Amino acid sequence: MRAARLIKMVLLLQSRPAMTAAELARELEVSERTVTRDAQALSEAGVPVYAERGRAGGYRLIGGYRTRLTGLARGEAEALFLSGVPGALREMGLEDAASAARLKVSAALLPSLRDASRTAAQRFHLDAPNWFRDPGTPELLPAVADAVWDDRRITARYRRGEDEVVRELEPYGLVLKAGVWYLCAKAARAAEEGPFRVYRIDRLAAVEAGEERFERDGDFDLPAFWTERAEQFARSILRVEVVVRLSPEGARRLKHVVDALSAREALQSAEAPDADGWVTVTLPVESEEIAHTQLRGLGAEVEVLAPEALRARFAREARRLAGMYGDGANGGGVRGDGVRGDGGPAGT
Repeated sequence: MRAARLIKMVLLLQSRPAMTAAELARELEVSERTVTRDAQALSEAGVPVYAERGRAGGYRLIGGYRTRLTGLARGEAEALFLSGVPGALREMGLEDAASAARLKVSAALLPSLRDASRTAAQRFHLDAPNWFRDPGTPELLPAVADAVWDDRRITARYRRGEDEVVRELEPYGLVLKAGVWYLCAKAARAAEEGPFRVYRIDRLAAVEAGEERFERDGDFDLPAFWTERAEQFARSILRVEVVVRLSPEGARRLKHVVDALSAREALQSAEAPDADGWVTVTLPVESEEIAHTQLRGLGAEVEVLAPEALRARFAREARRLAGMYGDGANGGGVRGDGVRGDGGPAGT
């Protein structure tokens, strides 16, 4: 435990000009007294840790000291090479930089670990886009990525339906979701549009990066922001409620055909099952049309109770299916157009 902490302390000091005892204690999750003892232990072991006293003092490494990554275990080295997403880096125009970084890390590893990049790539691969979706890269993505890295303000023309709007943006971060790239940015007119907004990169018609850099909000957390915004978006499109009865199997499978969070909340708020084990739930959905498409995936494990129009639609479909698959010569049921499946007229 202490050995790992000492290694982390050296790497922290190696990555920054200096750190105070309080900063190191916070990073290492120990007391400042422990930091003092650890610094003394490193110094005695030959690591040139220098302590500067005073209000502006702290700890730093002297003499350009650098440590090789000999403390990495095989699993840690392989995980390091998994941290990049090759396809995403390529689309942002960062493939060469990432490749150079991997080579430098490989060169710093022990000889016995230098095959970590190959062994990791042979075992894990991330294919981000959805099935049956064009994986084309947005033309303006590299330019936006450059602005994100450099903290440069951009002027963007953004397509909204048939119109285009011009926005002055501070680009904070990029998100790749199900094969679609999004920009999380702070609008210049924050008072009008809210401090941060999300833009689809493939809807950008033009991007111009200026020379002016912006100062980042230190409290902005990209993963937390995206999680919150994604949940808000998912809830905002669920504008219609349907009431359904679910068999035990239907309740189990509900999360696979509708929004998983909505399914879980609906089932948690449902009353106790009836004598047959069926539960009645109120479920938020996008529209009756989408609810029909989603719930039909549960087959006979669901009964729609309301709204009446959706129930009637399922009833009509059930009659068609009964006619199609009902008893008939050679299995030829009645099709929805009134013609038997064997080609003869219905009712003969």
